[in-house]
Amino acid sequence: MASRDSDYGAFMEKFVLQPSSSAHQLPLSGLTFAIKDIRFDVDGHVTGFGNPDWARTHSAATSTAPAVLAVLSGGATSIGKTIMDEMAYSINGENKHYGTPTNPWAPDRVPGGSSSGSAVAVGAKLVDFSLGTDTGGSVRVPASYCGIFGFRPSHGAVSTAGVIPMAQSFDTVGWFAWDPKILNRVGRVLLQLPDDASLVRPSQVIFAEDCLQLSSIPSDRITQGLVKSVEKLFGGQIVENVILGDYVKDKVPSLQHFIGEGNREQEYSIPSLAALSSARGLLLRYEFKNNHGDWVTTVKPDLGPGISEHVWEAVRTSAENIDVCQSVKTELRAALSALLGDYGILVIPTVPGPPPKLQMDPSALEVFHAQAFSLLSIAVVSGFCQVSIPLGLHDNLPVAISLLAKHGSDGFLLNLVETLHDTLKEELQE
Repeated sequence: MASRDSDYGAFMEKFVLQPSSSAHQLPLSGLTFAIKDIRFDVDGHVTGFGNPDWARTHSAATSTAPAVLAVLSGGATSIGKTIMDEMAYSINGENKHYGTPTNPWAPDRVPGGSSSGSAVAVGAKLVDFSLGTDTGGSVRVPASYCGIFGFRPSHGAVSTAGVIPMAQSFDTVGWFAWDPKILNRVGRVLLQLPDDASLVRPSQVIFAEDCLQLSSIPSDRITQGLVKSVEKLFGGQIVENVILGDYVKDKVPSLQHFIGEGNREQEYSIPSLAALSSARGLLLRYEFKNNHGDWVTTVKPDLGPGISEHVWEAVRTSAENIDVCQSVKTELRAALSALLGDYGILVIPTVPGPPPKLQMDPSALEVFHAQAFSLLSIAVVSGFCQVSIPLGLHDNLPVAISLLAKHGSDGFLLNLVETLHDTLKEELQE
């Protein structure tokens, strides 16, 4: 790991926010955390959204986001706000204005975005946990790249009040931790769940074979430890496989609108999941335009390479096929709910490979990002909860796997990750 003499360029602004009352015996007592600068309002501070023009044209917040208040009330202490990608419109973690936080496990690689600083602060153990947001992948991707746990909750499960919206159909407040016990404790506070670590046994653990084949990392390296851990804890009879692309194609008929219409991504990805990513991207751009189009066209902000093109593409988006996107959401949630039931788990790679090198040409990452979003869109469009679990290093770079559970099953998923951890750690060390 890189030296920890600095803050790894993770922080935008340092300040201390302490619990409003005595923190003794509270669930998060003694823990420190960081807050993504994007979207989380903190009373008296400007919410910068990763861009100096945004900070210049917006005044300080007059209240604090409920998600931040919740963890403060839980006994945690904040030490500041972290750097993020401009307007949350990237999964790389590079920011031309404020610098790119250093990936603590791979300094020559991107930290992942858009919650880059939040992930780096946890990965470097500068804090115990951090708050991020995940609209398209902005918690799960940097968690994978920085070798830590990252949780995207069920859509709507954690309040997004006091958080600058990107696309309300997909926006979630997520969190990072380097320890699954802390991940669970933070989750129970944010999700307002009872402090109950008792595990409901999973009914099935389904490995998406076609998704796992998208990864450039050998499938056995990603799945073997998890399969053995599940077999030891719950028995091999609950392990199953699925060709997820075929299942989604059959069960989500509205995706036909997005399949085969000159979509180049489908050439090197799973066609139905590439179509799912297309539907996600269209609805995201449309809602981003409704939220921020007027500001972008009036201010004409200075945006970094790649991000500028995405933002202006969003500003030009029309309402065509938006109703179809809503149908895709409804159909996908029903289809995956039927596949998993109340206590099933779906297993996919978080991303299709290790973190890319810094400052790569965007065109060189086109295939990687297309494959990544086909995986990331499964939870985004269905609204299901997803956790990215670190699996150590492969060729000296962080590796991760993801578990998804039905919408509303966040507590079950958090407990499962904590239960699996010790056995999984033993399997990975063998």
